Parts: sequence; C-alpha cells; structure tokens
Amino acid sequence: MIFLFNIGFLEVGWVDLVDITLVSVLLYQVYKLIRGSIAVNIFLGILALYLVYLIVRAAQMELLTTILGQFMGVGVLAMIILFQPEIRKFLLVIGRGTEFRENIFKTIANWRQEVPNDFDVGEVMEAAKSLKTTKTGALIVFSRDTELKFYAQTGDAIDAEVNKRLLLSIFNKNSPLHDGAVIIHKGRIKAARCVLPVSENDHIPANYGLRHRAAVGMSENTDTLILAISEETGRTLLARNGQYIRSIKLKQVEQKILEYLRDEEPARWEDGSVDGTEVTQSVPAKG
Repeated sequence: MIFLFNIGFLEVGWVDLVDITLVSVLLYQVYKLIRGSIAVNIFLGILALYLVYLIVRAAQMELLTTILGQFMGVGVLAMIILFQPEIRKFLLVIGRGTEFRENIFKTIANWRQEVPNDFDVGEVMEAAKSLKTTKTGALIVFSRDTELKFYAQTGDAIDAEVNKRLLLSIFNKNSPLHDGAVIIHKGRIKAARCVLPVSENDHIPANYGLRHRAAVGMSENTDTLILAISEETGRTLLARNGQYIRSIKLKQVEQKILEYLRDEEPARWEDGSVDGTEVTQSVPAKG
C-alpha cells in the first residue's frame, strides 16, 4: 500500500482517503433523507452514545463498557424500528435508481443547482390566483434536484415551459389531465395527471381530501415542495418534509417556492407559524 502521510502512529493511504470520502457521502445522503424530522435528533443521540461507548472502551472502564456494549448489541434492531419511515424512504430512492445516482454524483462534484433563468414563478402564481378564484382543484409538485421519473411515469409526459395558460388548461375541470399532479422541474412541466403517494398520517384533519393527503404524502417521501389548491374552498396548502401550511397567502407561497428552488430554505419549518401562517407538523402514523 502506498502511504501519503502519517498522523501520529496512523499511516494514511489512498484507500483510507477513498474510504473516508465514501463514508462522508453516505452520511450526507442519510442526513438529506432525515433532515427536517425528529429522526435527526434520534440519529444524533445514537451517534453520541456510540462515541461515548468508544471512549469508555478505550479508557478500559469495564462496567460502562459492558452496559453500553449490551445496548449496542441490539442497536441495529432498535434503529430499524426507530427509523422505519426513513429506511423505507431510503429504499424507495435506491429503487428509483437514477435519482440516487444523480444525488451521489452531485454531492461528489459539489454541484449546486440555481433557479432556471427561464422559470418565471410569476406564471405559476398567476395561474394559482385564477384557480383559487374559480375554486378549481390543483396539485403542483416543484422538484429542485431530480426529475421524479418514478412519479412522472404514472402520468402523461408533457415537457413544456411553465406558463399560466397551460396550467389553467391542465387543471380545467373538463380536461382529461386535471385529475392528478403536475410535476415541475428546471422550469418545465415534465408531466401531468401524475399519481402521488397518499399520506397515512392520522393527524391530518378528517375534512382533508385525497389532494391534500397526496401533497403531504409526497412531501414525506421526496425532497420536493408541493402546492395544493382546494376544489371546495379554494384555499391553498403548501407541504414540505411532512409539514404543511394551511391557508397560506399567494405572496408567501411565491417566497417559499423561491427559497426552495434556491436552496435557501431552513431545514424545517418551525412549528407555530410562518409569517403569521399556521404550520402543522405531520407526525408519522402508527402501525
């Protein structure tokens, strides 16, 4: 083995650097999957406990080492139980294949996507304003990093520039494309009439229909921002990372969309309010 340099008694080689890089990428991908949820705190707690275990074992504290060692022995089973939703999401991402590889390559290359110059968010806002006024139901998914091919394939491919007239045509009640979601990626409407995963969360109000549950479900399973407009009331709902804002104003919707596309948003919306608007945390359903 070719050694590069020494750190004390440690000899660091090329294989060690590759190993460290791959572990860093893996940990970053895990963080992206669980950020914005309570699983982050659980993960950090388990990591801190493991570090304590390594320290007491190195210090030859036999009693503490034995106690923590017994806990670590069942740690894998405990993590499977605690992180069941995150593991399911991780396997879904791997199953989609292309999205996982794209995320890996983007992380290694330190790639950062900017808001497309040809994406006029104002077109979406103008369409949303008309849809609210006419109480026309709508479901729009904004994707920053991936094309969501897994979900786009459930609908009809369009691949057209975003504009108000097209969105109004899609969600028109007499249109064959209105029943489903529109996926927007890189300033283009990739597909319409897409089927989204429906949240099974028991904490979502009973008066919320499938459109709102699909918005929350999509936010629980993907790194996307979803806008839903109620067909009954014309009110808007914005969903992200399992959280949703009810009755949010269009000006706030536009701000949140721009923050998401520019990757300037906080890791999670604070419970309580966002600019005076109520935020509800979607708690994972039991069972």
